[in-house]
Amino acid sequence: MMNYTTTTEKETKSLGEKLGKDLNLGEIVILQGDLGSGKTTFTKGMAKGLGITEIITSPTFSLMNIYEYGENSLIHIDTYRLENERDLLDIGIEDYLGKPNTITIIEWPEKIKNLLNKKMVTEITITHKNKNEREITASRKVYTLT
Repeated sequence: MMNYTTTTEKETKSLGEKLGKDLNLGEIVILQGDLGSGKTTFTKGMAKGLGITEIITSPTFSLMNIYEYGENSLIHIDTYRLENERDLLDIGIEDYLGKPNTITIIEWPEKIKNLLNKKMVTEITITHKNKNEREITASRKVYTLT
């Protein structure tokens, strides 16, 4: 497990960029954290690390945004407003999870835990320590239902 502390949005994005450069195709990244903790900011950094120049926006209302880079795709999913897993199945989430030419980033993964069960994930947890400070932990694990 790796632990980091950031005190500005720029630092959070920069840390995301550093991690993005180390991501492998087929990887699933799950982002845990309260509303406003910096999950989308961190995702913007990861996208930059992958070489994506497109503007990254929160998929809170669309559920899923797809960003193409070369022959690969970054899939950014936000399940905060999701009623049930069926909604993601209906838009084809299974076509992307763990596929060799995609990296999938999921905010609020606990809402789709059945789809992630027994998959290898990189888990990023962002915790507000105070107004500006965030503690960010990163680890790789097999996602299991709890």
